Amino acid sequence: MKRFLRPLAPRTLRGRLSLVALTTAALLMTVLTVAFNTVLDRHLQHQADAELRSRADAVATTVDTSGPRVRVLETVNDRLLDANVWIYTGTRLLEKPPSTAADSTLTEAAARLARRGDGVCTTVAAGHPRSVRLCARAMAGNRGTATVVTALDLAPYRNSAAVVLLGSLVLDSVMLACTYALTRLAVGRALRPVRTMTDQATEWSAVGSDQRFGATHHPAELARLGTSLDSLLDRIRTVLRHERQLTGELSHELRTPLTRIVIELDWWRARPRTAAETRATHEVIAEAAQAMRTICDTLLDDARKEAQTAAPGATAVVPVLCRLVDRLGTPEQVKAVVDTTVPELAAGVPPALLERIVSPLLTNAVRYARSTVTVTARPVSGGVRISVTDDGPGVPEAFVGDLFQPGRRADPDDGHDGAGLGLPLARRLARAVGGEVSHDPACTSGARFLTDLPAG
Repeated sequence: MKRFLRPLAPRTLRGRLSLVALTTAALLMTVLTVAFNTVLDRHLQHQADAELRSRADAVATTVDTSGPRVRVLETVNDRLLDANVWIYTGTRLLEKPPSTAADSTLTEAAARLARRGDGVCTTVAAGHPRSVRLCARAMAGNRGTATVVTALDLAPYRNSAAVVLLGSLVLDSVMLACTYALTRLAVGRALRPVRTMTDQATEWSAVGSDQRFGATHHPAELARLGTSLDSLLDRIRTVLRHERQLTGELSHELRTPLTRIVIELDWWRARPRTAAETRATHEVIAEAAQAMRTICDTLLDDARKEAQTAAPGATAVVPVLCRLVDRLGTPEQVKAVVDTTVPELAAGVPPALLERIVSPLLTNAVRYARSTVTVTARPVSGGVRISVTDDGPGVPEAFVGDLFQPGRRADPDDGHDGAGLGLPLARRLARAVGGEVSHDPACTSGARFLTDLPAG
C-alpha cells in the first residue's frame, strides 16, 4: 500500500506540511461535527418528549378516574386533544385518533406502551421515511387507572437535524479549504528565507565568497541553519583554496623539469647529434620526467594527508643538496656550492619531500644571485638547519611581510617568470613535518632563507 501511495505524496515540504494540516483539521472537524450533531439529536428528542408530556398532561385533564369507571370528558378543544392520542384503561382502549385503525402500527405500539406503564417513550417507524415518537402517562384514580399515550411526528425535528448537518458539512468544507490555503501561504512565507539562504549558499560556494549568514537577526531555527551553512561554506572555501593551491604548486614545480626537457629537445634538433649525445639527451629527459613524477607524487601525497606528519624516516641531507645543485642549470656567471662540515647529517623527512622544500629556495636564489649561491647544512638543537644564501639585491624591506603569501612578488616586472608560489609551498611542506622556512633579516648582502627540519 505504501508503495502505491508514495507517488501520490507531495514532493515539497510545503505540500507535505499543508497536507498534514489539512488531515489534522479534517479529523478534528469530523469529531466535532459528529459530537455536535449527536448532541443536537438528543436535544431535539428531549424537546419532542417534553412536547409529548405536555400534551399528555393536557389530555389527562379530560380523563375522569374518580368514579368506578374511567370516563373521557368532552371539552371545547376535543378535536385538538384527540389528535394522535390513545387512552387506555388497563389494556382496554377507550379512545384513539379518528384517522388511525385499531390494528395499525401506531395503535399496537401505543398498546405496548400502555402495558409497560408511566413515563415510557419509544420511536416507531410509521412508513419510510416517517418516524413517530410515542410517550405514555399513567393516571391512578380511586377505583380505576388510565394511561394516556400521545404521538408526535418527528419529521420537523429530523428535517432540522438534516439541515444543521448539511450546514455543518458545508462549513467544514469551507474551513478545510481555508485551512489548506492559509497553511500553504503561511508555510510558503516561512520557507522563503530558507530558499533565499539556499540560493545564496549555492552562489557563494561556487565562487568561494567570504560572505556568511551569521546567527544574528534570525529566528532560532534559521540561526542554526545559517550556522550549519556557514560551516559548510567554510569547508567548501577551504577545499577550493586547497585545489587552487595544489594546481598552482604543481604548475610551479613542474615548470623547471619541463623547461629542461624543452631545452634538451631544442638542442638535440638544432643539428645532427652523435649516438653518445643522443643518449645523453635521453638521460636528461628521463631524469626530468622522473623528477616530474616525484613532484606530482610528493604534492599529491601531501594534499591527501592534509598536513599530517610525514612517514618516519631519515634522509642524508648533503647528497640531496648536491643533487639539487647539479640539476639547477645555473647561468654561467652564477656559481652554486654546497658547504657543510657534517657530511653524515640526516633529516627526519623523506628525500622527495626534502627536495620539494629546498628546491624553491634554490631556484629563487639562482634567479636573483649576481655570482654566488651558497647552500649550508648544520645540526641545531633538535634538528637540522639548511640555509640558502645569494649575493643578489635581497628582499625589499616593504615586502618582507608578504614573502610567504601565495601569488605575491616584490617586482612582477623584473623579467623573471616566477608565480610567487615557491616560498609558500616550501613553508607549507616544512610545517607539515614539524619544520619551518623563514627569512633571515640579519643578512644584508643579499638574501638568506633558513629551513629548519627535525633530525633523522
